Amino acid sequence: MELLEIIGYFSALVIGISLGLIGGGGSILAVPVLAYLFMVNEKVATAYSLFIVGSSSFVGGIKQHLKGYVDWRTAIVFGIPAIIGVTLVRAFVVPALPDVLFQISGFEFTRRMGMFGLFAVLMFPAAFSMLSNRKEDLDNTPNEVKYNYPLILLEGLLVGGITGLIGAGGGFLIIPALVILAKVEMKVAVGTSLIIIALKSLLGFFFGDALTMDIDWTFLIKFTVISLVGIFIGSYLGNFIDGKKLKKGFGYFIFVMAFFIFYMEFFFQN
Repeated sequence: MELLEIIGYFSALVIGISLGLIGGGGSILAVPVLAYLFMVNEKVATAYSLFIVGSSSFVGGIKQHLKGYVDWRTAIVFGIPAIIGVTLVRAFVVPALPDVLFQISGFEFTRRMGMFGLFAVLMFPAAFSMLSNRKEDLDNTPNEVKYNYPLILLEGLLVGGITGLIGAGGGFLIIPALVILAKVEMKVAVGTSLIIIALKSLLGFFFGDALTMDIDWTFLIKFTVISLVGIFIGSYLGNFIDGKKLKKGFGYFIFVMAFFIFYMEFFFQN
């Protein structure tokens, strides 16, 4: 096993540990780890990331369900358009994208630049969401959930489409939508978003990528299992470590990773 692979599998463990410690965000590192340590192309990296993100979110979502923080009806209402969005993008849009999207004065803007560039751009609001001092609603009184169906449909399709293009869960988009569009309290929104991410990521992968590309199941399952083991390690370490302080540090790290991706894709290779 080469050094980069060893670092890659260790990074898979770190991804899981971060998820277990801070409750989210770690899976956004799956794409850069796959692309720069395992040297897979943009289609494969975003596809494998969907499976990894979906699996880790499912474990986290079940843990939140056991605590009573998942609104399954809301998860289904929000999840259906998101599943449609990610499946359509992975099954039809991504396979149809040409290697070179356009040219300007001899400069070629490639599919890889487009997908990873969008990924890096969306890492910024993800980082801001981790740095914000968001206070959870401590009122345990059940809220009457009201659905704005037209906006939910648009938001679900948008988030699903973005997830399909970049391979990330988009919790930083889903949680505010649940709070604003369905009036769900914050703790329930966090738990419910994990279920939505799991459903759209896994179903998008199986109905999109698994039908259109060859999957290295041995590698993918190995990477995913290591990440899941990391989640349980992180959950245990959470009994001794302040996850809120780590969350801010991880938010800054995501900023660094976003700039790194920009450099690698738009400057290093030219």
